[in-house]
Amino acid sequence: MLDVTDHAGTPVTHGRKTVNGVRLHYVTAGSGPALVLLHGVPKTWYYWHRVIPLLTEHFTVIAPDVRGFGDSERPEGGYDMGTIAEDVGALLTELGHETFAVAGEDWGAAFAYAVAATFPERVTKLSYGEMLLPGFGLEDWSALTADNVRSSHFLWHVGFFHVPDFPEMLISGREEIFWSTWMKNETYNPAAITPDCVAEWTRCSSAPGGLRAIFEVYRATFTNIALDEEWGRTKLPMPVLAVASELFIGEETRRQMERVSDDVRYVEIAECGHSMALEQPAELAGVLREFFAA
Repeated sequence: MLDVTDHAGTPVTHGRKTVNGVRLHYVTAGSGPALVLLHGVPKTWYYWHRVIPLLTEHFTVIAPDVRGFGDSERPEGGYDMGTIAEDVGALLTELGHETFAVAGEDWGAAFAYAVAATFPERVTKLSYGEMLLPGFGLEDWSALTADNVRSSHFLWHVGFFHVPDFPEMLISGREEIFWSTWMKNETYNPAAITPDCVAEWTRCSSAPGGLRAIFEVYRATFTNIALDEEWGRTKLPMPVLAVASELFIGEETRRQMERVSDDVRYVEIAECGHSMALEQPAELAGVLREFFAA
């Protein structure tokens, strides 16, 4: 396993639980109120490895591999936001946490929002980072337009990953160069995407079913649009932090959350692209500590 420790140098604890019909891998570290960290695509819990030791003095951090990712099981279905939210809620119940805070980036932010909307009585606070919700802008930013192509945040991959079979055919055997090139292109500081990160994403996505599971998240887009429209009819009751990078999604992150909450705080991290936990881990951890500990 990858060598990650808490603030005191104690290695994180790895575990697996079967919940909601899927076997999930997760790590835990620290003590205090429960704080769930949810990763995006094609990442795993390891996306948070630079942030975890900066949080564990104050929180019990739980960082799962979402179904289909990392060392979690890769079932045939269930990659929509609603099912993944149920997975997370069931995992936290199994781990003995009735209430918890949740933070996510990229697709992890969409999953975190789904958890908060599904379990409003259990989620104490939500941090939503660097994501556009399906139905609320994701499709617009992925359209082939002159403005999108000229921007630094053209989400061309949304349509590509949605196509059945072709992404698997074209990327299989080329996972390392594809993920490293794609993710570095989305950063302000490409050096933040280090070889250990690329090796972990390559290991997991090249495992049997790894690419299929990643792309099934995108193939659930129309299911997710219906879910987001339904959830959006009821405002979230908990405080929300919209946290964004200066040089990727930026202020649109705040507007996303203002659609679904009347209690939104917004923080923008300077000199940062789409991978905040890798590019600016200390600043992100400070923002999260302040918000969740208040």
